[in-house]
Amino acid sequence: MRFLAAFSLLLAFASPARAQVPDFPPAFEIREIPANGTTLHVRIGGKGPAVLLLHGYGETGDMWAPLAATLMRDHRVIVPDLRGMGLSAVAPGGYDKKTQAADMAALLDSLKIDRADLVAHDIGNMVAYAFTMQHRARVTRLVLIDAPIPGIGPWDEVLKNPLVWHFRFGGPDMERLVAGRERIYLDRFWNEFSADPAHFDEASRVHYAALYALPGHMHAGFAQFAAFDQDVIDNRGFLAAGGKLAMPVLALGGEKSFGPMMATIMRASATDVTEGIVPASGHWIMEENPQATVKLVTGFLAAK
Repeated sequence: MRFLAAFSLLLAFASPARAQVPDFPPAFEIREIPANGTTLHVRIGGKGPAVLLLHGYGETGDMWAPLAATLMRDHRVIVPDLRGMGLSAVAPGGYDKKTQAADMAALLDSLKIDRADLVAHDIGNMVAYAFTMQHRARVTRLVLIDAPIPGIGPWDEVLKNPLVWHFRFGGPDMERLVAGRERIYLDRFWNEFSADPAHFDEASRVHYAALYALPGHMHAGFAQFAAFDQDVIDNRGFLAAGGKLAMPVLALGGEKSFGPMMATIMRASATDVTEGIVPASGHWIMEENPQATVKLVTGFLAAK
């Protein structure tokens, strides 16, 4: 009943503008899949080699609709919402990326998928990295887009950038400060991290703000960042224990955001790194330049 009430709230906020937000093709099915002690909201479509798409903060799996529509022609595409985000269940804990990597392992196990390509953005990068470092044989190709990895490469320098003040935003009043003001809080990121804020359109803002306003979802979002200190410990441990990744890695940065730094980050922990730039884009690659992003990702996944 709580889920139905929350979903009704989402519809009330998002329906007037939803038609402008890219939809997944009708052939995609939507499932609620138990995984690692929580329940994930998952979109599944297409046939062929599996590809797992992981979203980041300020968005949900909905961001991947244009890429999923292309990939489903020759892939089985799996698009979850991360725990506590989108329409996935709000778990009481487990927002460190090692635990969320276990969510993804359980999800793939439930779908009987042994190996997959992995494409991720923002917080999704961090979950994808933790998954890949622990399950190297399960990842054929890895694409990480426009966000750092806690503890890896120039992480300490990234933390000094005033634009990432939210990495350390915490304390007992943070949720109370943004309650009922989710749109104001999220607009700050959509505006400051884009090359042109107009490219993150009003329909998308309404849609995602309504999702993050659902009960417990801002708490879960803050928990993603609060876990970074543990993520640093885990990621450095993964690298020390297993060495660098050997599978092909595409490190994509928005031209007006991380740019070539993404390749610098990944060369600290992978041996086969291809550098890519999404032109005329800031951080929000699927809103700002989806055509270029789709072309770069699909071209990399198709390479032999």
